[in-house]
Amino acid sequence: MTVKKYELVESDIEGLFRIKALVDFGNVKTGEIGGYVESENNLSHLGICWIFGEARVYDKARVFGEACVFDKARVFD
Repeated sequence: MTVKKYELVESDIEGLFRIKALVDFGNVKTGEIGGYVESENNLSHLGICWIFGEARVYDKARVFGEACVFDKARVFD
């Protein structure tokens, strides 16, 4: 079973959630609010991948491994 490193929290953008770190990993600290996702399918719970700031990942796009998305980037399929 994979330990969850983040949870989804409500956001002000329709159809997207903010991510909130549940544990420390990489440069991310517990409680840190990250960017936006459509669902947990967009961001892996494995590795040190993360979405920072106002960045958004949605549709069929996936962030995993050591990948990070920053600033106001948009990643989608």
